[in-house]
Amino acid sequence: MRILALLLALGGASALADQIPSSAGAEVYIIAPKDGARIKGPVTVLFGLKGMGVAPAGVKFDNTGHHHLLIDTDLPADLTQPLPATDAIRHFGKGQTEATLELPPGRHTLQLLFADYTHTPFAPNVVSRKITITVEK
Repeated sequence: MRILALLLALGGASALADQIPSSAGAEVYIIAPKDGARIKGPVTVLFGLKGMGVAPAGVKFDNTGHHHLLIDTDLPADLTQPLPATDAIRHFGKGQTEATLELPPGRHTLQLLFADYTHTPFAPNVVSRKITITVEK
């Protein structure tokens, strides 16, 4: 049992060791919409980034990555693995810095997570605070 625990611990350490370090002081944030905004029609989300650069997925340049927008979901439990592409985790692997979303009326949460060329979050994670918006009919 101790050997299994040791192997699991080493496997976890190995996964963490494979994460690319983020730049010191790197920040990602949502420029628009503002937290608490009430919006009619499509929602345009503007992505902000400080301390790192944007590059397409699959392209490895130092201190660069691309945006992932989390919609109505929490951060994945394991941020040492590549992010899945789902309706709740949108990938912007072409290096986009904004997106227009068709969201149903109601309250929604938005959060940005910046990841490397393999869609794996940096260590430490570069993540925005979660905002809440309301889409009106």
